[in-house]
Amino acid sequence: MPKSTMALLIVLASRLLVCSAEAQERDDTRLRPAERNRTGTLRQLIPGYYVFSSTSFNSGVIVTTEGVVVLDALSSEAIARQEREAIASVIKQPVRFLVSSTFHNNYTWGNVAYPDVIKIGHENYRADLLQQMQRDRAPPEDQKARLPQVTFRDRLTIHLGGKEIQILYLGRGHTRGDSIIFVPQDRIVYVSELFFSDQFLYINDGYGVSWLKTLDAIEALPADIVVPGHGPIPEDPKETRQGLRRFRQLLVDLRDAVQKEIARGATEDQAAAVIKLPQYEKMQGYTSQREVAVRRMYQEMTGRLP
Repeated sequence: MPKSTMALLIVLASRLLVCSAEAQERDDTRLRPAERNRTGTLRQLIPGYYVFSSTSFNSGVIVTTEGVVVLDALSSEAIARQEREAIASVIKQPVRFLVSSTFHNNYTWGNVAYPDVIKIGHENYRADLLQQMQRDRAPPEDQKARLPQVTFRDRLTIHLGGKEIQILYLGRGHTRGDSIIFVPQDRIVYVSELFFSDQFLYINDGYGVSWLKTLDAIEALPADIVVPGHGPIPEDPKETRQGLRRFRQLLVDLRDAVQKEIARGATEDQAAAVIKLPQYEKMQGYTSQREVAVRRMYQEMTGRLP
């Protein structure tokens, strides 16, 4: 990391610490009851690398001798606080960085539980999150608490505790600002919502054709473990690479089915009615997301997406 970037991060950290005590007193009563009652568990995948899972959401935790890096703060301040407590119960080092991959509320509401931490995200992520909060009329204090202080375009590297932690943008996929975290020396990559493990994809704001290219770039990384943002993680985390290939095949099948309908002159409505993808009908999310996925892919492949 350039010295100027590290200096900026140090200054940000010192300023964040000043306001952390007040921010941590935020009242959880304003949260939805379901969010206040949701719980999660912290699991070690390999030494120094954890995942905090709540329902079907996964948050990454990378531990070094100089501090902790978290990927995605999940769906509420309450669950994010539970994650921080779980981390503190087994790890002595403080959380120093929060990297966010997707602007959706179910992965950014928890940002407010990290007032003392430097927040990092892709420049498109920040723009989309800000637009979403403005549309939702979020108060200025919430906007400040959730937005990243540091953005990047292609990559940002943090050298922390002897680890080279690469924050990468490989292209559009689940959104237009998805970040992943890759640690080459330990051959592990956290890919957030770019990978739904044995679940149907959520593509409301996604780009299916581009997503396939991004998955190919992920698969080309020298990583033994690919940590998904949704769904189960096998007991042997190295089996996640097989899961990534299954998820990629889902996207291939969706793309090919849509391409076939476009080739025969089908409208979007006709394609949505015909394409069923029955081989995936037992997957979580299939019922609610199949038609959405078909329509979004159709729009992308006919040049109707920005």
